[in-house]
Amino acid sequence: MRAFIILVVVFFLPLLAACGGPAAGSTILLATTTSTDNSGLLDFLLPTFEEREGVKVNRIAVGTGRALAIARKGEADIILVHARAREDAFVAEGFGIDRRDIMWNDFVIAGPAADPAGIRGACSAADALKQLAGGNEMFVSRGDDSGTHTRERDLWKAAEVTPDWSGYRSAGQGMGACLNIAHELRAYVLTDRGTFLAYGKKVDLEVLVEGEPGLRNPYGAILVNPAKHPHVNAEGAKKLLDYLTSPEGRAKIEAFRVDGKVLFHAHGGN
Repeated sequence: MRAFIILVVVFFLPLLAACGGPAAGSTILLATTTSTDNSGLLDFLLPTFEEREGVKVNRIAVGTGRALAIARKGEADIILVHARAREDAFVAEGFGIDRRDIMWNDFVIAGPAADPAGIRGACSAADALKQLAGGNEMFVSRGDDSGTHTRERDLWKAAEVTPDWSGYRSAGQGMGACLNIAHELRAYVLTDRGTFLAYGKKVDLEVLVEGEPGLRNPYGAILVNPAKHPHVNAEGAKKLLDYLTSPEGRAKIEAFRVDGKVLFHAHGGN
């Protein structure tokens, strides 16, 4: 009997593993922004990849700063974020490799339709923010070191304004939550257009400032460097990166719609 058991283990167990068991390294962790998750893009984009490649993509949706911190500790295999200077620093420090442009949308300043600050159609986002500060208007900030918060800080710097007036609220939350807070407070908010469109029917806010080059919002994906963290699933992460930048992946990004509206534009797409 013992000889029979050994025979089964030696000859049949490898066959069972090859035919039916999940392959080693069949799961990867994607650290990404709340905008890609809140908008519904990932739910639309990832199932095709997972089914074809047999790679399950677990994801954590946080601000860009938090996603970079997670990746620096080797707690993710790949990141999808939107703060180019910080992405470049992450690669330069040796934590990331093979950064690629994935897609873009844009930021807008949204607020109540009545627009008590009168910023609708302002010449620039910096001018609009300066006007909000001068009028002590309610403004909801992400305040979470995200890519959106990073851009907001850049805009305050351009406006030469320190955002410390009584109407300025630092939420420390994701984009969807901030839109809900702005809705409740009848406040202004800087948001990526994708999340705003996805939340359009849930919040009584309107786009008031848009369309300037300084509001363009590019996203990049970066592999976590296996030389720094040998345990990462570099092979699975590379498959996802290749998919996101493939003609099929770009077409899926362009095909994503909410109420018939395009939320993200693939890099190299239309």
